[in-house]
Amino acid sequence: MQTTDKTAKELFFEVMANPQRVPFGFGNKAVLVNVDPQKAYTRTDLYKTAYETDPKQLEYTNQLARGFRAKGWPVVWTHVAFLDSAEDAGVWGTRTDTPDSLQNIKYGSERAEFDERAEIDRARDVIYTKRMPSAFFETPLQSLLVWHQVDTVIITGGSTSGCIRATAVESLSRGYRTIVPMECVADKHESYHYANLTDLHLKYADVLPVKDVLAWLDHKA
Repeated sequence: MQTTDKTAKELFFEVMANPQRVPFGFGNKAVLVNVDPQKAYTRTDLYKTAYETDPKQLEYTNQLARGFRAKGWPVVWTHVAFLDSAEDAGVWGTRTDTPDSLQNIKYGSERAEFDERAEIDRARDVIYTKRMPSAFFETPLQSLLVWHQVDTVIITGGSTSGCIRATAVESLSRGYRTIVPMECVADKHESYHYANLTDLHLKYADVLPVKDVLAWLDHKA
């Protein structure tokens, strides 16, 4: 095992400056999967479970969503919510039971609500409730992607070390080119955030500046 005195952030930008593998690249058609931009995780003024990396994260996400809709491509939003009884929360959700625990993100609660800054077109965007880290787990996401014949999954949201990583790994495992716009994901601490971005970029996804993703979207016929 290599050791270093560099921070996770320093290592990330070192890897980004010196590509160590061939990019997966974009395919022909993409889906935008926005993972859990809900108040429990975005409203740092309300909840200690929330986090922010780039203050323009949701602005960038909205730009992507508008571009996808203009092409008639699918836009997906997920959020976490559980029954009052927490019977559907599983081991992951019930390992703790405090006001800030996963199992206490209840259906209909403020913590389960999407952030008001997220521009969701409820007439055409797809909304899934998920109960585990990956946006694919026990949701209809795979069927949606087959129906729309997409080959590329672009992922935004949080947390980088949790649900983003889980969704990205499962996306690659299902055969999709997987893209993570770096300004569009966030985590509680920069060490977790950058360490997982590094690992994702080296193994499972292309981590790119959001401007590169927007440029591809703009020029895609």
